[in-house]
Amino acid sequence: MRRFQLGVALIAAAGAQALAQIPPTESEVRAYAGLHAAAAAGNVAEIERLVTAGANRELRDANGRTPLHVAAYRKQYEAARVLMKRGANPNALDAQRYDIVTIAAVAEDVAMLKVALEGGTSAKNVTSPYDGTALIAAAHLGHDEVVKVLIAAGAPLDHVNNLGWTAVIEAIVLGNGGKRHTETLRALIAAGANPNLADGRGTTPLALARGRGYGEMVKILEQAGAR
Repeated sequence: MRRFQLGVALIAAAGAQALAQIPPTESEVRAYAGLHAAAAAGNVAEIERLVTAGANRELRDANGRTPLHVAAYRKQYEAARVLMKRGANPNALDAQRYDIVTIAAVAEDVAMLKVALEGGTSAKNVTSPYDGTALIAAAHLGHDEVVKVLIAAGAPLDHVNNLGWTAVIEAIVLGNGGKRHTETLRALIAAGANPNLADGRGTTPLALARGRGYGEMVKILEQAGAR
């Protein structure tokens, strides 16, 4: 019983990963000034003017967001591109330890994800309160296209977060066994993710998939030599 309760607690904690991000509220956006305001509005000309005048590109708001984080949360693609081109740190973390690649991954914003990667944000960054990666967050949510972009960008396939889970395990444990989580698992395994890397309690991906009755996931894992 205790082991079952621990498993439930881990799943509940991991299930809150996407919710751990804190986008700027509308009231915060209305109160922004300077680069934060320009980034939120996607005002590229104003960003250029402010940077040329010496504005601090790494200035933080109350939740540790730089103007670049704000641009990512607000889906202001050109603003994000210009900020990075003009020297904003592409790998900055906000107060919840999210970078713009992870923000884009959770939002399933493939366009922003590509802008971030082209601007120098690393798919290898360890982010979030869970010491995870953008790949783990995307696998958790079944964002299969995002997963494929991150794999191509060199995201670490077997990173283990502080819950003891990899992207493979999260696709199973936090997925529903449906098409998108299954395609996520397929992409991870095809890219070389370890199909036998167990969770912190020693349970393998194959055992997890079998226990949930996810037949197609079981097949993918067995074909990859999972035990």
